[in-house]
Parts: sequence; structure tokens; C-alpha cells
Amino acid sequence: MSRIQNKKSPVQQLIINSDDASRRIDNFIMSRFKELPRTRVYQMLRRGEVRVNKGRVKQSYRLQKDDIVRIPPMLMVTQEEQGRPPAYLLAMLKSALLYEDEHIIALNKPAGIVVHSGSGRSFGVIEVLRFLRPDDSSLQLVHRIDQATSGCLLLSKTTRGLRQLHQALRSRQVEKHYMALLKGNIGQQECRIDMPLQKNTMLSGERLVQVDAQGKSAVSRFTRMQVFQHSCLVNIVIETGRTHQIRVHSRYMGHVIAGDDKYGDRDFNKILRRAGLKRLFLHASRLELPDYAENGLSIEAPLPTELQEFLQQHV
Repeated sequence: MSRIQNKKSPVQQLIINSDDASRRIDNFIMSRFKELPRTRVYQMLRRGEVRVNKGRVKQSYRLQKDDIVRIPPMLMVTQEEQGRPPAYLLAMLKSALLYEDEHIIALNKPAGIVVHSGSGRSFGVIEVLRFLRPDDSSLQLVHRIDQATSGCLLLSKTTRGLRQLHQALRSRQVEKHYMALLKGNIGQQECRIDMPLQKNTMLSGERLVQVDAQGKSAVSRFTRMQVFQHSCLVNIVIETGRTHQIRVHSRYMGHVIAGDDKYGDRDFNKILRRAGLKRLFLHASRLELPDYAENGLSIEAPLPTELQEFLQQHV
């Protein structure tokens, strides 16, 4: 039988993005820390252990974009074997480093790995990195990318780094480039999709995003790179960072992403699977930070081997 042990998490500073704006603070905490009992969440709020912009708030407080939420150290009860991430995750993330300085880390996140624990996943990128780097007590995610997406992911090592990068993201000083394989041919070299997106939660708990006039502003710029018989490779720059933005905007154009099992084309995906594509063909390929440090910073994540080989052999 496994032995039960208590572990305390580090203090966390979470900066609220537009997707979480307007949520109640209690619901936000419970969704992010599913292992916490509800009674403990309300206890932390009642005692003022949770702070928003350095002040106490009531459980009914609705979060605002750019709020800074302080989550106190929390005592977790876990199984002993759950205290160590699986060996394959440790190996994958040890070799995923793209860039590091005194304030930030950039990783080439593999597809299939979540960025943080929750929804049945005990370990995400942030938990594995904290395990690998116990001396970096202030490690935080700067932004998120989907589990099925690979590529550039930023983390901060210091509060200064976190604030600087969040300010750059808010002022759209970070240019995020993605590569995707789309069904068909988009028909023009460049196109810009400016369509608002609404996030809905189904009864099953699944999140589904759709174009909706009542949704939040979302802008994606598509540039065709290469045309194949039944598909095209595109570079996408997103001016906003909405949940599933590229996947939904691609569907809106009528050119779904290869391997997309949520918003894609089932028959198209079957053909691609038989040809060897086992994942979503969406990769965060480059981050441009022109105002970072003195000379700016450009971070590139090479297209994963399995996607390169698929293009060479089957498209």
C-alpha cells in the first residue's frame, strides 16, 4: 500500500487573462486547484490568505483582466508515488529547453502534455519544471498553449520576469507565430480573420468555442507557405490569445486543421491517420519579443520530427 504524505505548494502569483475575467474568485480557484476541498478554498478567502492586487476580497469578487491573485502555500495530501513525475515526462522536458536567462525560460513543449495539472492530470509542464528545479521557487507559467499543440512556451523564474512579459502580452508586444496544416487551399497568400469568439462549457464539462458576435475580440493572420494536393501549410500570427482561437478561426474559413478531433473534419482526419499523422498539426513555432532586454529576443521551436516526416512522406 502506498504511504500518504503531506506536501506544501509554493506561493503562486497568477495574473488574470481575458478568458478568466468576470469569473468569481472562488470558482476560479476551485477550477485551477481541483484537489483542494471547497471548505479550504472558502477558508483561505475568509482568512485573507488569498489576495487580489495585495488586498483581501470576498468570495463573490469577480476577477478583472490583469488582476494579480496571490495563492498561498497549500498543504496537499498526496500519494507518495504521485510526488515524482513519470520518467518519460522528466526526460521529455529536460531536453525541451530553447532559451534561458535569469528571468525567463522558453521550452519546446511536446504535444500531448498539459501546461498545468488538473482535469485528471497529476502533472503538467509547470509541476515537472518545479520538480526538476527545486531552487527556482518562483517558477510560473507566462501563458498557455493547448495540450494537443507543441512548441514555444514561456515560463518566468522571477516576479520581475513575469510582470515584464505579461505587460508585453497585454500591449501586444509579443508576436506569436504558429504553423498549421489546413484542409484544402486558403486561396490567397494572406488573409486576416477578425471574428469574436465565445467560450461555452457543455454539460459534460467539455469546453467548446465558437464564433459569436457576443464573444470576445479575436484576430488571426494567416500566410500561406506551401500548397499540397489536398492541403496547405500556413504560418499564423495571433493578435489575441483566445482559447482554441486558431482552430476555430480555421474552421470558420472552411479550412480546418489536420488532426483536429474537436473542430476538424472526421473523414479528412481518417485519411491523414492512415497516412501517418497521429496528432493535431499545430505548432507554436516562434515568439518575437522586440522590447525584451536591450536587443529584443526571438525564440524558435523547430517543427517536431513527426510533423516534418509526415510532410516529407505523405502530403
